[in-house]
Amino acid sequence: MLLLMARLGLRAPEVIAIQLDDIDWRAGELLVRGKGQLHDRLPISAEVGEALSRYLREERGPTSCRTVFVTHRAPHRAFNNGQIINAILKDALAATGQKPVTPYVGSHLLRHSLATRLVNAGASLDEVGDVLRHRSRTSTMVYARLDIDGLRSIAQPWPVAGGVQ
Repeated sequence: MLLLMARLGLRAPEVIAIQLDDIDWRAGELLVRGKGQLHDRLPISAEVGEALSRYLREERGPTSCRTVFVTHRAPHRAFNNGQIINAILKDALAATGQKPVTPYVGSHLLRHSLATRLVNAGASLDEVGDVLRHRSRTSTMVYARLDIDGLRSIAQPWPVAGGVQ
């Protein structure tokens, strides 16, 4: 679940809503049921595909439930809401010894980390918005502060006494 969020920028409710039929193995795509009843097809990288395949073969309990991610304990059924991912993320961070930068650890942390990596790798804000599937450019503008070189290029000279420097 966490890898889908970290690599594809999925939101917690999107991850727990994934059905077995949403994975198109031949095309290498995943149907994502996004916000506002919108559906998007996203490419599945080899890393994500291998992790999904391993989970389905080795970790997912026997169930007739069509939801991909199910409870660990029997009866294996779909999760009620995305809050479970926050608990899983907290456990994963604790297991690796990583300290979150904020006291609140939520699933959005992985989306933000993906956006930060994209900006640091030179992606434009439009590209970041496309990956995160933002419907409004305003939602993506929060990441403009991460693009220091881009901000430097549009910064106005600082006024000082006797002229501009």
